[in-house]
Amino acid sequence: MGRLTGKVALITGAASGQGAMEAWLFAKEGAKVVTTDLQLELLTTVVSEINSEFGNVAIGFPHNVAEENDWSNIVQQAVEKFGTIDILINNAGITGKPLALEDFNIDEWNKVMNVNALGNVLGIKHVVPVMKKAGKGSIVNISSLAGINGLGGIGAYAASKGATRTLTKGAARDLGPDHIRVNSIHPGYIETPMISNFTSNEEIKNQITLGIPLGYIGKPEDVAHAALFLASDEARFITGEELIIDGGQSIKE
Repeated sequence: MGRLTGKVALITGAASGQGAMEAWLFAKEGAKVVTTDLQLELLTTVVSEINSEFGNVAIGFPHNVAEENDWSNIVQQAVEKFGTIDILINNAGITGKPLALEDFNIDEWNKVMNVNALGNVLGIKHVVPVMKKAGKGSIVNISSLAGINGLGGIGAYAASKGATRTLTKGAARDLGPDHIRVNSIHPGYIETPMISNFTSNEEIKNQITLGIPLGYIGKPEDVAHAALFLASDEARFITGEELIIDGGQSIKE
């Protein structure tokens, strides 16, 4: 019996990287998986591979997480297909353009905030009624180490991830009486397409690695296993927490 047997998980940004690994791992552990992304070709491949290995346990939808109608339609179809939603992984995110603050423009700010922060709010809004009906649920918001320490050069990204961090804590307070847990994960450098412009350069990659006490950059499965734990009943008394996964990068001297 898997750690998520009998549960239904909705995972955004599941076409690649952390989201794809979360979808695969959750299916392996017995969950039915609802995957969403705007990268439809990649998402279709992820769903096909999961179903080929674990049976017909995964479905996929095109999804702009900043669009409320998308959320409403996907949640409705997920419930029609699998009966409920026990787990929400708000994984979708973008970094935005690297710009100095004096060069920043409102359109870029709104684009990043709408995906990374508003998208999480909308996900919670539309999934929570389903979880309340079931009497329990687990929400995991994928934030970032930048949401705790800040990050120069991509201010909107850091701000959006900081918003995700505090949204998580407020939601945990609000939803605790409904037995809905809400936690956040804060990855450091993880080998995903999002940071490939850094890790594809050996010199930059080596510089990054030097700042990580464990001596290597994380993999998507490092985040996926943490999400699995928080989503599972093993974490039934954990809510409002922020789990840093950074190989020790944030340890202060």
